[in-house]
Amino acid sequence: MSLITSQGDGQDFKQVPPGTYSATCIGLIDLGIQAGEYEGKRTERKQVLLRWELPTEQMDDGQPMILSAFLTNSLNEKAKLRHWLEAWRGRAFTKEELAGFDLRNIIGKPCMLSVIHNDKYKAKVNAVMALPKGMSVPPMHNKPLIYDCDNPAGDVFAALPGGIQAIISSRVIPSPHPLNNYEPGVDGIDDDLPF
Repeated sequence: MSLITSQGDGQDFKQVPPGTYSATCIGLIDLGIQAGEYEGKRTERKQVLLRWELPTEQMDDGQPMILSAFLTNSLNEKAKLRHWLEAWRGRAFTKEELAGFDLRNIIGKPCMLSVIHNDKYKAKVNAVMALPKGMSVPPMHNKPLIYDCDNPAGDVFAALPGGIQAIISSRVIPSPHPLNNYEPGVDGIDDDLPF
């Protein structure tokens, strides 16, 4: 199994080996409403990108490795994001917490990540869990980054990788009707890939 994966442009990059790692959430990027297709039908769903740094795994330059996950921005009982957040918190959401949960609260919070490799040997976050009692994670190396499509900050957008900027730029811009009250459904679509 290779820990080097081609980027498709002739360049290779180091992959996080499969395993369980302590990590800190360093990024929350609102990707807006993304259009796609599922079982031959057009779909639209709100997506976010979460980013974590892994202090025990370094790139060749000594910087901590970073893993990301694309998720549907939903706290529906079937949503992967909700399952991950509850495992991370170590408890289920109450009805009141679901009504007022601010996703920005995860920035700077430590956790454990279960990492697997997909069929192309690319590292993928498989699960997020709470840190074991008494375990700590070193302070963040990278500056935390939050991007909100509803309140875009040009300097934050400019700091995002080009591929993420392209995904945000391709989002479905809600018209006055009927998407202004958009609530994404959860229908088994794979959360791990952007549309």
